[in-house]
Amino acid sequence: MTRTAYYQFAKQYLEELLAYLGQVQTSRDIPSEVRQVDVYFVPSDTPSTAPENLGILAQMATTAGLFEVFRNPPTPVEVRNCILKLYSLQGDLLRQARREQKSLTESDLPRLWILSPSCSPRLVNGFSAEVDPSGNWMSGMYFMSEFQRTALVAIDQLPVNPNTLWLRVLGRGTTQQQAIQELLTLKIGNPLRNNLLEILSNWRINIQLRQNQDEENQELIMNLSPAYYQWREEAVQEGRREIVENSFRVRFGEIDEELSSTIEPLLQLPVEELTRFVLTLSRDELVQRFGTTG
Repeated sequence: MTRTAYYQFAKQYLEELLAYLGQVQTSRDIPSEVRQVDVYFVPSDTPSTAPENLGILAQMATTAGLFEVFRNPPTPVEVRNCILKLYSLQGDLLRQARREQKSLTESDLPRLWILSPSCSPRLVNGFSAEVDPSGNWMSGMYFMSEFQRTALVAIDQLPVNPNTLWLRVLGRGTTQQQAIQELLTLKIGNPLRNNLLEILSNWRINIQLRQNQDEENQELIMNLSPAYYQWREEAVQEGRREIVENSFRVRFGEIDEELSSTIEPLLQLPVEELTRFVLTLSRDELVQRFGTTG
C-alpha cells in the first residue's frame, strides 16, 4: 500500500512539474504485453514556465522521455523491466511513424530516466553506467551506453543546490527532509511551491490514514509534516483573506488602496477579533486603526 501511495504521489508530482514544459501522460499503456510507464513526457514548443525554474529536471525534459520512479532502490530485474518498457515504446513510436509515413531519428526517440533514492556501485557497474564525461550532467547521474538512451539517477548523490531541488524531494530520509525544508523557503506566491505543497500534504494525509504504520511510514510522515503544516496554515490564511475581502466588498462596494492596506494587519488578529472588527468598524475606523497610513 505504501508503494502504491508513493507511485501515485510521484506520478502526480512529476506531472505537475513537467506540465509547465510540455505534454505529460501518466500510466501510459504500451502495446504487446500491456506495460505502463510511470510518466511519459513530450516537450512543448511553448512551455508555460521558464525551464531554469525546474533546474536539472528541465534539462532532462528537453527530449521525450520515460520517468520511472522508485521509492526503494531498484533491483537489476526492475531496471531491465524499465528498459524493456523503453524499447517497447520506441518500437510503438517507430511503427506509428511508418504508418504516418514519417521518419524518426535516433534523437527523436525517448530517453529513460530511472529515479532512485540511491544506487549501489554494484547496480551502476552492472549496467556499465558512468558519469557523463562531457560534464553536461552532474554527479549522481549515471548513463548507460549511448544507444541504450537510459540513465540511473541516484537522488542522494545529487549536489545540494536549487537545480536539484525538485528531484531531491523524491528522495528518502535526510535527502527528502532537507529538500522539503528548501521548498518551504521559496516565496509563497511561487506557483510551483504552492501546488507541490498541496501534493505533498495529500500524500501525507493518505499515508496517515492507513491503519498499519510501520517504521518507514512514520519516517515519511515526519518528513512530510513541515510541508503539510505550512500548507494547512497558508490555506487557512487564504480562506480568512477571502472572507475579509468579500465582507469589504459587501459593506463598502470596492476595495481601494487604503482599505486594501488594512487586510494584512487584520489577518494577524485572533479570528474572534478579526470577525468583530470587519463586521462592525466603519471604513474610516478600519483605515485609521489598521491602514498603513493610519
